[in-house]
Amino acid sequence: MIERYSRPQMKRVWSDQNKYDSWLAIEIAVCEAWTQQGLIPEKDMLKLQSATYDFDLFQDILKKTKHDMTAFLQSTTAGLGDEGRWLHQGLTTSDVWDTATSMQLVEAGSLLDRELDHLENSLQEKALKYKDTLMMGRTHGVHAEPVTLGLKLALWWDEIKRGRSRLSHAIDSVKVGKISGPVGTHATAPPEIEAYVCSKIGLAPAPVSNQVIQRDRHAHFVTTLALVAATLEKIATEIRGLQRTEIRELEEPFGEGQTGSSSMPHKRNPELTERICGLSRLIRGHAVTAIENVALWGERDISHSSAERVILPDACLALDYAINLLTGVIKDLVVHEDRMLQNMELTKGLLFSQRTMLLLVEKGLHREEAYKIIQENSMRTWDEDSDFRDLVKNDTRVNSLINEQEMKDLFNYDNYTKYVAKIFEKAGL
Repeated sequence: MIERYSRPQMKRVWSDQNKYDSWLAIEIAVCEAWTQQGLIPEKDMLKLQSATYDFDLFQDILKKTKHDMTAFLQSTTAGLGDEGRWLHQGLTTSDVWDTATSMQLVEAGSLLDRELDHLENSLQEKALKYKDTLMMGRTHGVHAEPVTLGLKLALWWDEIKRGRSRLSHAIDSVKVGKISGPVGTHATAPPEIEAYVCSKIGLAPAPVSNQVIQRDRHAHFVTTLALVAATLEKIATEIRGLQRTEIRELEEPFGEGQTGSSSMPHKRNPELTERICGLSRLIRGHAVTAIENVALWGERDISHSSAERVILPDACLALDYAINLLTGVIKDLVVHEDRMLQNMELTKGLLFSQRTMLLLVEKGLHREEAYKIIQENSMRTWDEDSDFRDLVKNDTRVNSLINEQEMKDLFNYDNYTKYVAKIFEKAGL
């Protein structure tokens, strides 16, 4: 991932140093397990405990071997004596690599969950603040009936909670290690070695493996990140849409001295939410690659490796950045309540069409007849720029059934907020 979209903590998780530190920790833990089994002498184990790798030497060796693990082992044993022969005892590359990758994924998942917690809290705070703030609800991009901004935010809050639940399951899916040898039979490293190592580094042993940890686990993780990213894009897209000049009900924050265009000084563009949408597309693309990586030849081929070197860190880094960015947008979201009320009046009472129709049904009309009457008046409102409320008040088919007080009660915005508190209670807000 490019530096622009990389935050320090997530960047550290996917750094070469963290990866190779994990490799070394696994190698030493394996030696400890062999010592418990009586294979490695205690005196050798004491020296192995202080083993380190020389990164510059590793890079030089890698140019020749073109194999990460052999270069790593040689750069580590270079600083050891005869005891260095015990490193990698009974292992294959994937025992170390895949187990270390699981450690990285679990750590990355924990960071992502922490960021989602911040976003969830920000959405909750705003949802409660704007719980009863009326605005126009839109279906197909066309005015429908009023909602509240609080309900819109509560909807997003609830979806982020589901995303966190999915992420928890995905972390559990990748929270496994394998120390089972070249084809997963434990022929060169008994299950006791695996059990010790996994326990020490906080993973569960994979119940069954071949040369690798199975990639459905990694696909589960990356597709979960893609789902979370889709939710971020959903929220960002709505904010972008409501920032349109003609609507202007919401705006993402725009700081003093910030510019929106090199040519048009007046521009206040939704660049932050647009950026979130772009990063979400990137993460979804990585989900496809993760699914493609599930099918490997026999007990393992290496076709997944080159892809994973890109998609695993990039998906985590991009999502971490996008969550943090959206949290900032929500915290400093600009809300134009006056515009919300103005926009509700744009269609001159049409938002009351369903309530009027339902009241006519309650008064004894068949639904089809009531629908026809209200639709006729609605179309006149559209075509003649008339006020729907005046039209139905003067329609004898309506005023013969609905009296003046009932009309007044009918055309009341409060009708659309009376169950908001109940919805919040149902959602746990």
